[in-house]
Amino acid sequence: MNEPHGARPRGPRMTGRERREQLVAIGRSLFAEKGYDATSVEEIAARATVSKPIVYEHFGGKEGLYAVIVDRETSTLLTALEESLDDPRLHPRVLMERAALAFLTYIDTHEDGFRILVRDSPAAADGGTYSSLLGDVAAKAESILSAQLRLRRYPAADAVLYAQMLVGMVASTGQWWLEHREPSREAVAARVVNLSWFGLSAIEKDPTLRRP
Repeated sequence: MNEPHGARPRGPRMTGRERREQLVAIGRSLFAEKGYDATSVEEIAARATVSKPIVYEHFGGKEGLYAVIVDRETSTLLTALEESLDDPRLHPRVLMERAALAFLTYIDTHEDGFRILVRDSPAAADGGTYSSLLGDVAAKAESILSAQLRLRRYPAADAVLYAQMLVGMVASTGQWWLEHREPSREAVAARVVNLSWFGLSAIEKDPTLRRP
């Protein structure tokens, strides 16, 4: 039987879970490509060949879909970073290398997700922001740096500041690498750690600004 004139083409029949995952994948692609504000429920539904009410049924609207995507991407990246820093038996430099490579690997394999995370989150989205994620990673790095500073009789209170610096350097470099993709992620990770490690190895206990 022919479809009525003007009717939306029917997509393949899916289970509720399959449909939900399809909408998540489509939403991730659109949010990465166009941003939150420029993406509409109508466009999401059209790409999925479903009606708008299906999107509302699964997520309550665009805000709900966005929140699910951000939560998943945040969890994926944080888990990868935490796992890279989770073996205290390893040398601190090796831990830094593992963390930098884990971050760049996430960017390489979850490009759309990373583009979404680094955009400004809409006011409607709750939690799971990129800045809070980096704060969680910095807290983990702080505990490692604090132990190393105490071991070398440096002020352990400086660990929180140095941790923020290190995480910020990796995050900023990662955003740059996302657009260039050269050199390789391994080469970028090695150079980030090269700069940070040898900078840390020569830090002064009580640095001051040098004035002319």
